[in-house]
Amino acid sequence: MEVRPGILRTPDACFEGLPGYNFAPNYVEVEDARLGPLRMHYVDEGDRNAPVVLMLHGNPTWSYLYRHMIGPVVAAGYRVIAPDMIGFGKSDKPASRADYGFDRFVAWMRAFVEALELKGITLVCQDWGGPIGLRVVAECPDRFAAILAANTLLQNCDPPPLGVPDWPGEAIAAWVETCRTSEDLPLDLLVGRACVTDVPDEVLAAYAAPFPDASYKKGMLQITCGIPIAEDTEGLEANRATWRFLESWDKPFLTAFSDQDPATIAWEEVFQRRIPGAKGQPHTRISNGGHFVQEDQGPPLAQVLISFLRANN
Repeated sequence: MEVRPGILRTPDACFEGLPGYNFAPNYVEVEDARLGPLRMHYVDEGDRNAPVVLMLHGNPTWSYLYRHMIGPVVAAGYRVIAPDMIGFGKSDKPASRADYGFDRFVAWMRAFVEALELKGITLVCQDWGGPIGLRVVAECPDRFAAILAANTLLQNCDPPPLGVPDWPGEAIAAWVETCRTSEDLPLDLLVGRACVTDVPDEVLAAYAAPFPDASYKKGMLQITCGIPIAEDTEGLEANRATWRFLESWDKPFLTAFSDQDPATIAWEEVFQRRIPGAKGQPHTRISNGGHFVQEDQGPPLAQVLISFLRANN
């Protein structure tokens, strides 16, 4: 598939020699009504007939975030699929901020799941992988069997929002404004300062690899502007519909939040309290983990996931 005007594609050379990321690339086209077909990259490891684990990253990361988890989960007998959202990783990146929106991220991910004809999925979601992934679950629930949520949320702006006080708060509002008014932000700081372990420079460079210059970062910046902090925010009503769906979800739902992520920790109890499928599950806290728990504590999180899969497959 050739790259069309208005679409950027990170050169393959940017991804050469990344530490710990030796997975074969896979690509599928997802259709966008305005932009036409977009090429979406994904990792696909394990037996194609094994139960499917769909690992969704957030912002500003990509499938590289899951490199410590993919091998152990595959070795345990599962098929792991870790896509790069449009605008991230090795996937196509529309060059205009106007081409991104919360609803479009959801539509692209749903198109991805449908294009691969995935069924019986266990969803693993963190950061924006939660709001996007949970909406996909609500839109095509028959494709999903279980959910593991880590350091994520699903805001609906109802006051008080789902029992979480002071949302969005000054920090969230300031972060949205920073992304709205910025043309560039440093990936090494965004990832490094959200981890509690010391992330090596070569790993930080790997997270930045998809963005050789600021022109590739439109999706990274614009996705933050989709946080529903006001009544007129795109996707807000869809989030409310998703919560109504989740309040009847009785399939397994596990939380595995980290112990050092103040931005999301209050949502752990929200998911446990409001989702029927969370009742009786062995919810856990991952020790010594920041927001990007997969980077800080990928192997322990993988073991939590494997236990969850074995209990429910």
